[in-house]
Amino acid sequence: MRPAYHDPRPAKAVRRPSREDPRGRPMEDPMTDLHPFIAGLPKAELHVHHVGSASPRIVAELAARHADSKVPTDPEALADYFTFTDFAHFIEVYLSVVDLIRTPEDVRLLTYEVARDMARQNVRYAELTITPFSSTRRGIDERAFMDAIEDARRAAEAEFGTVLRWCFDIPGEAGLDAAAETARLATEDGVRPEGLVSFGLGGPEIGVPRPQFKPYFDRAIAAGLHSVPHSGESTGPQSIWDALIDLRAERIGHGTSATQDPALLKHLAEHRIALEVCPTSNLATRVVPDLDRHPIKEMVAAGVLVTINSDDPPMFGSDLNNEYAVAARLLELDEQGVADLAKNAVEASFLDPAGKTKLAGEIDDYTAKWLAR
Repeated sequence: MRPAYHDPRPAKAVRRPSREDPRGRPMEDPMTDLHPFIAGLPKAELHVHHVGSASPRIVAELAARHADSKVPTDPEALADYFTFTDFAHFIEVYLSVVDLIRTPEDVRLLTYEVARDMARQNVRYAELTITPFSSTRRGIDERAFMDAIEDARRAAEAEFGTVLRWCFDIPGEAGLDAAAETARLATEDGVRPEGLVSFGLGGPEIGVPRPQFKPYFDRAIAAGLHSVPHSGESTGPQSIWDALIDLRAERIGHGTSATQDPALLKHLAEHRIALEVCPTSNLATRVVPDLDRHPIKEMVAAGVLVTINSDDPPMFGSDLNNEYAVAARLLELDEQGVADLAKNAVEASFLDPAGKTKLAGEIDDYTAKWLAR
């Protein structure tokens, strides 16, 4: 599936012109040669949504289970359904897919299949953003919900070798009642799942100021969770400052507008506060007009710790491998540069020190063997 108005894949729609060798013969763009390297590269992903990662097959299967939904049951028809006019329309469509998750069995199926798709891309570790309020308010028992995601997490690690951890996020559009409930689910003994590591804030930013969520982030942080709100995606840099000051953000989801404020870029760089950058997502939701004008180049030039992520990959016709290929083209990276970018995600992750050392070592070993060919 992909937005009909633009094919974001770099090897087709946003490919650089071929060069010429000294005899005037065309040479292949070196960026397109990176796809095999990227496919085998061990990776971590820090900004990817649970429901937004449902493949066309799974979305169609869930839609067929729940016949009252307006979501198409034909995987091919989903391509048109997932054509977004703006960010608000994206949220509307996204929530219609959320409504397909109605039973613990739906939750378990989705989570396990998302992990399978990640494993196919050599994603070794992922922090999957989950919005439990969206499911519990639809009638799924909270403990059954937690059991479903935890069962899928354990099965995925045993069968695929992909380690999953959770970020519980507040759906900002649902208001403070949703924030209070999400904070409770994330902190209450006997409810909080073992794999939970962080607390976030998603949904629309316009009309949803970050500071109002401070008490709920304070509660989550006091319970040992990390702060990772979305900010500066569809609003200006002030929302990023608000996330840093009021929500004590340790990473920023998207942060696309950070480049509008040099002082903010300097602060992010000095404090190693990572940005979770999702290039194709920003294009699909029309946060950026085209990929060549994506601010990732300015972020990197300012010394900011940039990580590459897929956000809601099937909805945007992308995946994590594609996002690395896009970033490699925009940043003019070779294999070593791509590997260093992958290690940024390891550094910015909430893996334990031993886990970080192990995964960074896998990236180095893979890269060394590739370059020695």
